[in-house]
Amino acid sequence: MKKAKKAEGDDLKIVEGIGPKIEELFHNAGIRTFAELAATSVEKMQEILDAAGSRYAVHNPSTWGKQAELAAAGKWDELKAWQDELNAGKE
Repeated sequence: MKKAKKAEGDDLKIVEGIGPKIEELFHNAGIRTFAELAATSVEKMQEILDAAGSRYAVHNPSTWGKQAELAAAGKWDELKAWQDELNAGKE
């Protein structure tokens, strides 16, 4: 009997500023893990948002890579403390 395959990737919604729809956009662009998000330039993230339309283009992904980097490293306390200082994912 086969085990169900675990869904691949991390919960990108942990990154403040990313909701279900933006997570889906990133998944469609091949970004599924915190490490992949951390390795993605802010410019590339903005291109993905811009391509999805004005509703998404207004988001500012400037802190998402750093947040993802902390999450990928398992630095949850540090991530939480920084997110407490952010305003909707922005510094």
